[in-house]
Amino acid sequence: MDSILKRFKKQCMVAFLAAGMILGATSGAQAIDFKASGEWLVGFGLGNAAFQDGDESQGGKNDYFTASQRIRLQLDAVASENLSGRVWFEIGTQDWGNAGQGAALGADGVAVEVKNAYIDWLVPNTDLQFRMGLQALSLPNAAGGSAIMDSDVAAVLASYKFTDEVGLTAFWMRPVNDNFNDRGNNGEKKNFLDNIDLFGISLPLTFDGFEITPWLMYGMMGRYSLHYDNEPVDGELRSTLLAYIPGQDPMLRNFKSTIGYSDMFWAGLPIKVTAWDPLNIEFDVNYGYVGGFGVVGRDPNGFTLRNYKSGTDKHADSKREGWLVKALVEYKMDWGVPGIFGWYSSGDDGDVKNGSERMPSIAAAGSFTSFMGCAGIDEWANGTRRYFYEKDMSYSGTWGIGLQIRDMSFLEDLSHTFRVAYWGGTNSPSMVEFFNRSYDGMNTEGYDGPYLTTNDGLLEFNLDNTYKIYENLAVNLDLGYIVNMYDRDTWSRSWTKGNGDFDKRDAWKAQLTFAYSF
Repeated sequence: MDSILKRFKKQCMVAFLAAGMILGATSGAQAIDFKASGEWLVGFGLGNAAFQDGDESQGGKNDYFTASQRIRLQLDAVASENLSGRVWFEIGTQDWGNAGQGAALGADGVAVEVKNAYIDWLVPNTDLQFRMGLQALSLPNAAGGSAIMDSDVAAVLASYKFTDEVGLTAFWMRPVNDNFNDRGNNGEKKNFLDNIDLFGISLPLTFDGFEITPWLMYGMMGRYSLHYDNEPVDGELRSTLLAYIPGQDPMLRNFKSTIGYSDMFWAGLPIKVTAWDPLNIEFDVNYGYVGGFGVVGRDPNGFTLRNYKSGTDKHADSKREGWLVKALVEYKMDWGVPGIFGWYSSGDDGDVKNGSERMPSIAAAGSFTSFMGCAGIDEWANGTRRYFYEKDMSYSGTWGIGLQIRDMSFLEDLSHTFRVAYWGGTNSPSMVEFFNRSYDGMNTEGYDGPYLTTNDGLLEFNLDNTYKIYENLAVNLDLGYIVNMYDRDTWSRSWTKGNGDFDKRDAWKAQLTFAYSF
């Protein structure tokens, strides 16, 4: 009988403990305010690339039509105005019929990704706020978006407001780490010298009708952080950080350099003036430097780059250093906002011994136009990229000027933006002699924008239209055209172009996107 009573008491105690845990969890859950938001995109695009990917006689041809979709779901857990957390899931981008993206027959692919996951919290009794985790981080910018960094990254960001006019922001982000697998090629340990760490500070100054945010960022890049095993990270960052020449991959695994970490440095000065409203003026200056790791080579024994015109090998440096200025002036009117914009960026001088003179970048997101950077080769030929992908445009090695009329509206719930822009190049034509692919001109591995020499030009037209069907549903029709004025004589100096494989053409797109957001 005693054993039965003891067992009964034990079971009652377990039941009470379980009930307490449930009640406690319920009480805790009631203290948290959960907020859900999201976005559904479904798009259909027609497009033609500016350059042919490969030999068309051997099947190297792009699709003209693509149907895609993307879903983003965001969940905020708000404990108070001093503490909250956010997780942002993404399903996409899924090109219809693509088995690898889970959009083929059966639709069973694994396509769910974590886009953001971070916490926001305020230090008690202070105005110091922290954000920690995987987050969207954009460097201060004006006039045409950030040409250096605007993407999701693992970071810690701290911000403090001294007054309503003066603040201070500091951050540490780690875009790359622990991806290096030596495979016995260097005799180095796994995950050795393979991190990139970036430290930045900005001073936002906001006054009546005037904003200026000077900022600085220093970084350290390990010798094996851009190793080939890091795909897809290494291909993207090699093309934007080093003196990268398309078709002449820096063989980082074969660097015989004693440099453990390379220095990185960027600075910017974005300025916005609205004091003379309805006149809006924006101006931005950027500088960037990446020390690299010394010479690069086209084979393990060379440490040289092949000049295909002369047939000789030349020693080269992987250092990259450059600058950019950009500006926007616009005037608000009742029916729309007309404006003029332009930029100028340093370009390669033709001497590979002193590295590259194009400004380096981490994850640029230039936004002066809505087609350039999406008109290169391969999958970029279709018209759905603007809404479904972050844009990769650093303006490096180019200059340009454009006219636009944005937010025109003549009917209720219907708006239009029209742009025309001319793109020129600041790179030396002699650099083409080092290229050895049939499409390198438009696409420096797809992440830096077009590679334009001083002999080349592009004329871009955009007409972007938005109609608001419901409060939460909009349909966007974007039309774009690029007149391709790459100089054939200049690019015939390239290896494959010299064999007649230079299939340039005008690029165009037409995309229809349905966007449901809540």
